[in-house]
Amino acid sequence: MKKIMLVGRSGAGKTTLTQALKGKKITYHKTQYVNHFDVIIDTPGEYAETKNLAGALALFSYEADVIGLLINAAEPFSIYPPNIAPCVNRDMIGIVTQIDREDADPEQAETWLRLTGCEKIFHISAITGQGVSDILQYLKEDGDVMPWEKNEKIS
Repeated sequence: MKKIMLVGRSGAGKTTLTQALKGKKITYHKTQYVNHFDVIIDTPGEYAETKNLAGALALFSYEADVIGLLINAAEPFSIYPPNIAPCVNRDMIGIVTQIDREDADPEQAETWLRLTGCEKIFHISAITGQGVSDILQYLKEDGDVMPWEKNEKIS
């Protein structure tokens, strides 16, 4: 499976998405340092929000195959500059989170991600599970067996 690094401001849903991708129960957990899991790198929002910490994101990106830029569907603005995708020598995808919120505007969030240069955009609700399997399918490589496929092969 491709390794993904999740980047976004505080509250974007990086840790929640990490829990959903791993099939864990969704619980609130404030990420205070970079969590390096087997195929997921979960970064603190402060790294994307603070110029002095942003350099760490560049260093950790070398350990990932895919960079996932997250933006909450209810955000009033984007923290990402336009056209940053060419600056990254990894695949970069956009992830619109919290699409199930009442005040969500996923189309606006997708527009902001497209302005960064993201061509592949996923719409996610970690609460309902919508879109989570799409990301897992995207990260899947030849020969990988997803947890739900293991059950099918046993039958």
